[in-house]
Amino acid sequence: MAWVYLLVAGVLEIVWAFFMKQSDGFTKITPTAITIVTMIGSFALLAIAMRSLPLGTAYTIWTGIGAVGAFLVGVFVLGEAATPMRLAAAGLIVSGLVMMKMSAH
Repeated sequence: MAWVYLLVAGVLEIVWAFFMKQSDGFTKITPTAITIVTMIGSFALLAIAMRSLPLGTAYTIWTGIGAVGAFLVGVFVLGEAATPMRLAAAGLIVSGLVMMKMSAH
C-alpha cells in the first residue's frame, strides 16, 4: 500500500506545481488554495509511505514523479518546448526511478 500512497503523493506534487505556476506568485486565490491543499496532501501521503519505504527510495521516487510529471504538463498543457535534450533528461530521470524501484526491498 505504501507504493500506492507514494504514487498518489507524486501525482499531487504535479498538481501543486501546476497550480503554483497558475497562482502567479500566489496572487490568485483559487490556484493558491489548490496549491496549498494539494501540497499538504502530497506531503502527508509521502510521510505515510515513508513508514515502510526507505527514505532515499521514497523521496527519490516522489521527486522524480513530480519532476517528470511537471515536465509533461509543461509540454502538453502549457506548450513548453520538448527539445531532444529535455526529452533525454526526462528519460534519464525515468530510468533512475525504475532502477530505484527495482532496488527497493
